[in-house]
Amino acid sequence: MNAMEQVSTQPKFQNLLRWFIPIAALLAFSAWFFIAPPGLLGKADAIGYAVCHRISERSFHIGDRQLPLCARCTGEFNAAAISLIFFAFASGKKSGMPGWKLGAPLILFFLAFGLDGSNSYLYLLKQAPGDALKNIPNLYIPNATLRLLTGSGMGIALASILFPAFNQTVWRTSNPERALDWKKLAALVGIILVVDLLILTDSPLILYPVAILSALGVLTLLTIVFTMTWLMIMRQENAFHQLKEMWMPFLAGLTLALLMISAIDLLRFTLTETWGGIPLG
Repeated sequence: MNAMEQVSTQPKFQNLLRWFIPIAALLAFSAWFFIAPPGLLGKADAIGYAVCHRISERSFHIGDRQLPLCARCTGEFNAAAISLIFFAFASGKKSGMPGWKLGAPLILFFLAFGLDGSNSYLYLLKQAPGDALKNIPNLYIPNATLRLLTGSGMGIALASILFPAFNQTVWRTSNPERALDWKKLAALVGIILVVDLLILTDSPLILYPVAILSALGVLTLLTIVFTMTWLMIMRQENAFHQLKEMWMPFLAGLTLALLMISAIDLLRFTLTETWGGIPLG
């Protein structure tokens, strides 16, 4: 195929995508909506179900109702959602990565997440039936507060990397300044620490919006990652000036995110026959 033929087929392909992507999005959303449990929290459960173990004993509850994500994942994806909103207003199109100095606290957040998660998993193994794993050592007894705080730190770290990476991938002209600086990091940590303290009150007035926001955080992170992947596959990196120009890549990213969530939901439900946590016994 010569250059002239390639140019002539490009508009036809773009027109085809303009029809195909909305139809695929509608089908993906309909399929996910059909298989997900009823109600707003039920839909949030279906999102959390794809990325979290959802063990009841390790989750916050609104009365008798478990939140869509465990305490650690609630902290992680709630903090990631808040951080992305914060960056959208405070950093705009800034695309610079944190660098080594600012990267140090982010690495500490990651290490704390891994350490507490590993210790918590070892403690979980000790709860298994029988005596074979009873003597596994633990650094400390895990608890919901540490899960929430270390998850929140991980959420800040994820958003701090993903936001500038998105700007680097999308915009034709972006600001090379760093999206994160010390003042913004301090503000983010302060905001999310206050939110975490409110979560620990176990007030339904706090937990209900947190349940929705954390599930939306999962969907948003997946959509951003798949949108960036779509742009790279379609070779459309650095082709946009405004968000409104990106409706098709965003819709493609959302469609891929819903397909992934639906596939994991179906596989996990087939294996466990429950929308609850992973069985321990």
